[in-house]
Amino acid sequence: MTVICPVCNNPINAANPPFCPHCGVRILPLSQKVFSLIQKILLDGPATVLCKPRKREHLLPPIRLREHVGGDGAFEAVGNRFLDHFKTHGGLKPYDSVLDVGCGSGRMAIPLTTYLNNDARYEGFDISRDCIAWCKEHITSWYPNFHFQYVDVFNNFYNREGTIRPEHFIFPYDSDSFDFINATSVFTHLLPKDTEHYFSEISRVLKKDGRCLISYFFINPESREYISKKKSHLDFFKVGEGYYSMVKDVPEQVIAFDEEFIRELYAKYGLAIKEPVHYGSWCGRERTMDFQDMVIAIK
Repeated sequence: MTVICPVCNNPINAANPPFCPHCGVRILPLSQKVFSLIQKILLDGPATVLCKPRKREHLLPPIRLREHVGGDGAFEAVGNRFLDHFKTHGGLKPYDSVLDVGCGSGRMAIPLTTYLNNDARYEGFDISRDCIAWCKEHITSWYPNFHFQYVDVFNNFYNREGTIRPEHFIFPYDSDSFDFINATSVFTHLLPKDTEHYFSEISRVLKKDGRCLISYFFINPESREYISKKKSHLDFFKVGEGYYSMVKDVPEQVIAFDEEFIRELYAKYGLAIKEPVHYGSWCGRERTMDFQDMVIAIK
């Protein structure tokens, strides 16, 4: 059976697949869409769901900035889906202080504007000067408690002219500043030594009892089996000790880690994993929460 993705219009060779492998958008059958709408009306009230007034024009970056964070078509769908993950699995509260590591062009920030209240604080940083400029102009102008900062950190795929080595980059915030930290599709572009340094910084700026949600591609016995059977959407090969890529010359384009390596970093930097790990559909799994593997942890 062939399903056509409603966002990117690519054919998907599966019956009722959970996510489009091309753009990452969740594919819901019509019955599930109707159920989700009814559930939201019951929880939030019909006036909130059906008649909520718009206070500002629709926030959507230009295509070139949406593509910076991994494609155009699924930009809004992925952001909205992750907001649900933040609330349901990460325990995000409307008044929390939030750090968005690698915020890009606001894929997570935009849906967060509909949830965080005026007592909340949002901070985001990214290595794209254009993305940060757009976010400051179009998001901060409407939501003054949303702040964005450009950081000139080197990345062999995204920012080859960067002047700060990632293993030396100090997050520009005080220790114990945030209730919740998000790092979506960040560690999928970092080498092991950079990954460990980012762990140390996340642990430093996270408050005691604060939560973090981070996404990965984990290599473990199950994902190895899917890859060996050619069921995986991503065909990783080993690059160095504990990490893998699909691009030999520029491994930072997409990186996977041995799950045990990442678990050791959580333990080393005082972050307790909230089990279970939410394994993704990237390697061919069915009935998953999202495309990448996700870990929620508490300091």
